[in-house]
Amino acid sequence: MTTKIDGAGPPVRPAELASTAATAVRAGEERSAPVAARPPADSVRLTGEAEGLQAMQRELGAPGIDLARVNEVRAALADGSYRIDPQQIATRMLALESELGQ
Repeated sequence: MTTKIDGAGPPVRPAELASTAATAVRAGEERSAPVAARPPADSVRLTGEAEGLQAMQRELGAPGIDLARVNEVRAALADGSYRIDPQQIATRMLALESELGQ
């Protein structure tokens, strides 16, 4: 196989084509300012499952944080009066496990 070298310069890469196309001037237009490329139009199409999940999220909403309770626990931790009830924790963990298992 032979390759003919004709001195036309290096081949143009696709990235270079895109940059020159962005500044191309149309007939009759001002030629002193560069022409900006148009940004591509993005679009999103959700599946039925995704739309259902979004509707459920809106319906349930984010759980609110009780700032008064947070500050109360912080103060109890700071002064050493916060008490942990291991029996209550175990009972609630077992109840949660039974709910998730159903």
